[in-house]
Amino acid sequence: MNEPETTKSNVVETLSTPLVLAGAGKMGGAMLTGWLAGGLAPAQVFVQDPGPPPEMASLLSDHGITSKPTLTSADLPEPPAVIVVAVKPQIMDDVFPDLARLAGPDTLVLSIAAGRTIAGFERHLADRIAVVRTIPNTPAAIGRGITACVPNAHVTDRQRTLTDGLLASIGEVGWVDDEALIDVATAVSGSGPAYVFLLAECLAAAGIEAGLDPQLAARLAEETVSGAGELMRRSDLDPATLRENVTSPNGTTYAALQVLMADDGLRPLMVKAVAAATRRSRELAG
Repeated sequence: MNEPETTKSNVVETLSTPLVLAGAGKMGGAMLTGWLAGGLAPAQVFVQDPGPPPEMASLLSDHGITSKPTLTSADLPEPPAVIVVAVKPQIMDDVFPDLARLAGPDTLVLSIAAGRTIAGFERHLADRIAVVRTIPNTPAAIGRGITACVPNAHVTDRQRTLTDGLLASIGEVGWVDDEALIDVATAVSGSGPAYVFLLAECLAAAGIEAGLDPQLAARLAEETVSGAGELMRRSDLDPATLRENVTSPNGTTYAALQVLMADDGLRPLMVKAVAAATRRSRELAG
């Protein structure tokens, strides 16, 4: 179970050394907004981004946060407690070597870039620097994501707690100890929102095929998927029990589930989909 929200917020609020955020786009901007709301002092934040989106540029200006296309050690009063790397993976090789020079012996490097391995970061860092590789998902943009994390061997308990606190601004946090499992987490939660969107898309298409007006079919499907997700989030019951509670013997739901739960139904298809995404994640990571 994750720590209470108040504990996570306090970790961020009491950060006394600089925090460097590289990349103030959608995900990095969502995190920064959450940190400031959680009490992080703007004077502790230093942003590297050559062109923040207008809403982020306004936020930075309103809080007097230092933002430059490239940060150097001269811009910081001391080595940062954490460097959050939120740039696109395809520009990582251009950006990270300079960022690595900002790290001190106690700095935590926290990456939310997909497909970039711990070894790839360690190659540019001094020995024994702490690195946490993560994979968030798109609901993080509204504070409802979940981020899977894996630490290298040098991450301390304090840095792990700091990671929890920083990522709490965009949702829940889960940890694995084996970096290979990050690819599985990528396939389940990183890509998972697309599976849910496809479910809504297919459910609406099935309603249209059966005679519903397209707009009504889309509305029924979208509200059903989002409402069921919220019910699952608020309930203490597991998904299987919630499914059983909706299913009357020999009723309409039962008839549909006979198709979806057949030997060639949804479960084996989802297993194949997650396996395919896992393989591709490993290919992209090299």
